[in-house]
Amino acid sequence: MLLLVKYTLLYGIVLMLVALGGMFSEHSGVINIALEGIMVIGGLGGVLAVALLPNTMPPLLIVLISIAVAAVSGMVYSLLLAFASIHLKADQTIGGTALNMLATALAIILAKNFNGSTSSKIDYTNNAFLFSIGGLELSVFVPLGIVLLIISYIVMYKTRFGLRLRACGEHPQAADSVGINVYKMRYSGVLISGFLGGIGGLAYIIPSVQTWNFEVGVAGTGFLALAVMIFGQWKPVHIFGAAMFFAVFKSLANIADATVLSQLGWSSNIYNMMPFIASMVILAFTSKNSMAPKAEGIPYDKGSR
Repeated sequence: MLLLVKYTLLYGIVLMLVALGGMFSEHSGVINIALEGIMVIGGLGGVLAVALLPNTMPPLLIVLISIAVAAVSGMVYSLLLAFASIHLKADQTIGGTALNMLATALAIILAKNFNGSTSSKIDYTNNAFLFSIGGLELSVFVPLGIVLLIISYIVMYKTRFGLRLRACGEHPQAADSVGINVYKMRYSGVLISGFLGGIGGLAYIIPSVQTWNFEVGVAGTGFLALAVMIFGQWKPVHIFGAAMFFAVFKSLANIADATVLSQLGWSSNIYNMMPFIASMVILAFTSKNSMAPKAEGIPYDKGSR
């Protein structure tokens, strides 16, 4: 049972962070298909920071620096999507897909250059990121994720910024007519998604293992986070619940051999497929009741009012 809780929290927080990032972007009016790529770049930046920092440095400082590097890396990479979608008015889905493919290729090249070899695996020590409570081993991203969830809810629903952001995703022309800078708000939404997506990428890679092969990217977690966002109806609290729901399925692959599930004799690949199968089934039945921002994916032209 402790193993199930451990892995559910581990994966659930990752999915929640990235889905929250997608929520901010889409409430501003920009569809962020590039969450997968943002996770890869953020994870790479954070891992490189951990690998380069001396072990003699205080653990708290290692954690803070690596998370900051991951967040900034994700924000910088998300700027590519923002510029293409907002200024160039490019197709957001195609642009996001291209950034996903570019991210993995870029991560492989940088990892190989870092190693000075043909290997894209990077070794690091994750002890600074782990702590135990009553025999349950958790990562620092669990309390950080809860804090960011609360902040996301407050920003989205209790601040003027959140109101303006949502207005830009629902009716940008009306928002512009009352003096809201739609371009600025959309850039802000995408940058926040890069911030959260970068941290989510590091949270996915660091706590579970001490070696990561960047050839696998983040194994489709960014796309699963998109499903979490849609299932959560673009609302922070609902996204948290959806993330934990999908995380239970994801966790089964890690605990199958240590529980009664081993008696079924199923391959771990079957359990790894479960969250994606669940997302397709759930979205097939719930997509008709979608509460997506009405103007998402539609480039805004100030002169077309």
